[in-house]
Amino acid sequence: MQDTRLNRLLDGTIGQVEQWFGNPWRWLSLVAISLLGGFFFGEAAAAIAGQKTYIDPFAAGVLVAIAELISLWAYRVKRNTNPLFLNMLNAFKIGMAYSMYLEAFKLGS
Repeated sequence: MQDTRLNRLLDGTIGQVEQWFGNPWRWLSLVAISLLGGFFFGEAAAAIAGQKTYIDPFAAGVLVAIAELISLWAYRVKRNTNPLFLNMLNAFKIGMAYSMYLEAFKLGS
């Protein structure tokens, strides 16, 4: 690419954001937020599907398919990519799976 002012500005901004996220506490907080976001997404999907009882198996299948697609993509990607994004994606998947297990326990009792 050409060395334009816009290109230098974007590269500098991206470098500063990567440096800012390099702090371990910020890294951990982003992963924790992603875990809670996955939990919220799973709970919301289960609540929405629970309103119409005939789509419960379909919604569970979609959530499992999303989790499998995340695993497929995260473990096939090259290791030189951004590990923060992969950790956040895996935390989202874990939160979503945990919410499905919790919903199953609530419905079973």
